[in-house]
Amino acid sequence: MNVGAIILATVVVAAVGLFIGVFLGIAGNKFAVEVDEREVAVREALPGNNCGGCGFPGCDGLAAAIAKGEAPVNGCPVGGEPVGKIIAGIMGQEVVETARKVAFVKCVGTCEKTKNNFDYTGVEDCEMLSFIPGGGPKACSYGCLGSGSCVKACPFDAIHIVNGVAEVDREACRACGKCVAKCPRHLIELVPYEQLVFVGCSSKAKGKAVTAACEVGCIGCKKCEKTCENGAVTVTDFCAHIDYEKCTGCGACAEACPRGIILS
Repeated sequence: MNVGAIILATVVVAAVGLFIGVFLGIAGNKFAVEVDEREVAVREALPGNNCGGCGFPGCDGLAAAIAKGEAPVNGCPVGGEPVGKIIAGIMGQEVVETARKVAFVKCVGTCEKTKNNFDYTGVEDCEMLSFIPGGGPKACSYGCLGSGSCVKACPFDAIHIVNGVAEVDREACRACGKCVAKCPRHLIELVPYEQLVFVGCSSKAKGKAVTAACEVGCIGCKKCEKTCENGAVTVTDFCAHIDYEKCTGCGACAEACPRGIILS
């Protein structure tokens, strides 16, 4: 056994390892990317759902945007006001009060109240039904299709199909907006959690067509609009709409509605 060769090989390996270690250390320092400590702290404060409801690609994207001043400290709809307060402290800003929001489905046309043009057997997906003649089996071409695309999109199990129509669990909803983006008929909107009055219809059809398709659809009679003393209710495209900033929740419009489509 050549002991000298073994010692030489050991020395060479150790020298190469030392050189590589020193080189990587120098390279690491030279090319190191500076990390904003505030961004790291903000990321740790965010809930980590990565739902995209903030408009950024996940929590990492929002944290980076907040640290750069490109997004508000209360930009996370899931974390809401509690998380907004923590992030405001990290960013050295004043605490911002955040009004909680929840999703609302603008349709109450259940199986008993809405007529069907035909029986459907196939893939249960609202986006797929859009390609079927008439947009699905329901006679109302504006109402909830009831195939649950919004249910699949919700990361919080806050929306379910009940009697043919999507319903939101207000307490479980975190207003991430995924169901809003997924609904092909744009029936879901984010509304103030404290709001008491809603219009449960989105039909743009005229009165005769509405009554032929649904027992509770809005017929655009404008009784609600005339009743509201605050100018919060308007009828456009044959359907009532509520301005939530003007609405006081008095319920007068709901009492005046002959179709019972205004919920309070």
